[in-house]
Amino acid sequence: MKAYVFPGQGAQFVGMGKDLYENSAEAKELFEKANEILGFRITDLMFEGTDADLKQTKVTQPAIFLHSVLLAKTLGEDFKPEMVAGHSLGEFSALVAAGAMDFEDGLKLVAQRAMAMQKACEIEPSTMAAIVGLEDEVVEEACVAVEEVVVPANYNCPGQLVISGSIAGIDKACEVLTEKGAKRALKLPVGGAFHSPLMEPARAELAEAIASTTFKAPVCPVYQNVNAQPVTDPEVIKENLIAQLTAPVKWTQTVKNMITDGVSSYTEVGPGKVLQGLVKKVDRRMPTEGVNSYQG
Repeated sequence: MKAYVFPGQGAQFVGMGKDLYENSAEAKELFEKANEILGFRITDLMFEGTDADLKQTKVTQPAIFLHSVLLAKTLGEDFKPEMVAGHSLGEFSALVAAGAMDFEDGLKLVAQRAMAMQKACEIEPSTMAAIVGLEDEVVEEACVAVEEVVVPANYNCPGQLVISGSIAGIDKACEVLTEKGAKRALKLPVGGAFHSPLMEPARAELAEAIASTTFKAPVCPVYQNVNAQPVTDPEVIKENLIAQLTAPVKWTQTVKNMITDGVSSYTEVGPGKVLQGLVKKVDRRMPTEGVNSYQG
């Protein structure tokens, strides 16, 4: 069984999507529609902007979504997913690619998500850190022991767990986990504590938008971040998508569950190769490939 996976924030690069715009009439039309929906020319920032432009959350999230979804569309008949998943933001790309919602609705939700997350970040200074070289249980216990807000945020692969919380909480947790033998406890250059209780204002805001959006049954099961389980029921998909902002991304568990359910290969659709690397760290025998440019 063939699985398609879609990357999240951090995979962006200057020039992303330009080849799609220049070579695919369908992609060009949808890019222009995106400019209209967003109210600014995101194509200018994607194709000719700076790294700083692309790092703005309001730009990053729609840019990665557009690149991923339009790549999937330009694959045409070759895009035949039997299961899909996306990492954090990538879950929206996966849902649109699998037909659970249409392109315009997906883009609007991603844009609202980005703005809501940005606002939540401004309410309380917060951050994230990557912890490398410890068992998940050790990291989880340390998060509980720290009195500040600190929680597991991204279960990326065995031995790599990203934590999220207040700046003081993350500093303390990094200190504790270094003492416990972490190979690395590295604060990440992000604007806030994504996938933590500090994103509650964004979750509440996005819940309304998701609730009023039309979802359909996808063409294949979507393995969602909050439970790492295959879902096809539109109402359950919506509930899980709302919960995603304050819950951890269970990527390790997702990859393992897909393997248990019979996946034979993974194709990452969108910028970068991060997810291919994470899949290999779960099971190095699993075939992976990437589609990150116009295939023609």
